[in-house]
Amino acid sequence: MVRLTPLALALVATTVLAQGTPPPARPKAAAIVNGREVPEAAVERALKPVAPANRDKARKEVINFLVEDALVDHYLELLKVTVDPKEVDGQLEAFRKDRAEAKQEYAKALAKMGITEAELKIEIHNQLRWEKFATQQGTEEKLRKLFDASPEIFDGSVVRARHILAGAEPGDEKARAAALKKVQDVKAGLDTAIASAVAKIPADADNLTRQKLTNRAADDAFAVAAREHSTCASKRDGGDLGEFPRMGMMVEPFARAAFALKPYQVSEPVATPFGYHLILVTSRKAGEPVKFEQVKGAVAEVYAVRLREAIVDKMKADPNTRIEIVK
Repeated sequence: MVRLTPLALALVATTVLAQGTPPPARPKAAAIVNGREVPEAAVERALKPVAPANRDKARKEVINFLVEDALVDHYLELLKVTVDPKEVDGQLEAFRKDRAEAKQEYAKALAKMGITEAELKIEIHNQLRWEKFATQQGTEEKLRKLFDASPEIFDGSVVRARHILAGAEPGDEKARAAALKKVQDVKAGLDTAIASAVAKIPADADNLTRQKLTNRAADDAFAVAAREHSTCASKRDGGDLGEFPRMGMMVEPFARAAFALKPYQVSEPVATPFGYHLILVTSRKAGEPVKFEQVKGAVAEVYAVRLREAIVDKMKADPNTRIEIVK
């Protein structure tokens, strides 16, 4: 799979009751990040909306998300970014009023969410601190620069693509090296198959016919290779992923590579947290031109996402960072 899991939604959708038999007791900490615990309770809250059959897979993604949150929190602590306690109290009071308007008892609402008031205040504090920092960093100049550099993120452009995945998890260097070698070999075979098919196009074919036949050769060869070699469930459809926008459905390295391709051009190997991919874009639809002022809020959101990713990468690369996943 290359589609993003909406973890942010899962983390706040804590009022949905879990189904089935409760999982066995786990340690109090799911992970330890630079000496700070990522509570197991936070992981369980995020997993409540997830069907029991999918929880083992989702658990890894949730823990990774929370670990990254902990890294961002530590980074902001190092920068001494502060939040007025009155802002936290104001948000908490707003939460109380929301529960009252919904005819819910405040204490019961917290219990149903599986969170204490102290924990909720910490969550509110950390969220307000992040919003403050992201707003400070996202100056008008930086937002305009992002908008001008990536208009396809905001104008509704979409591409349709096939892909071939050689799956390998982050951190398993042996598996990732093998995955890279596999997609390199698959690409070499694809290049040969496509070249062979193109060589059979009649010499007297006009340019339009030649281009259509070349495109078909690439599409057919890629679909066959996907069915044979891909480890993604999309292999049954020849690797077809359907249409997707520049941001919001696919992980960033995949989306960035796909939008950089010309139609029916086979990509070089693309690394993502899922492994290595080959991508073939089969169509592209341009969006409607928009002005910066029309989408400024969306630009700020994208900037914040990329800022978070940059901070996480920086913290993970720091030799002093220590991350322990509790088994």
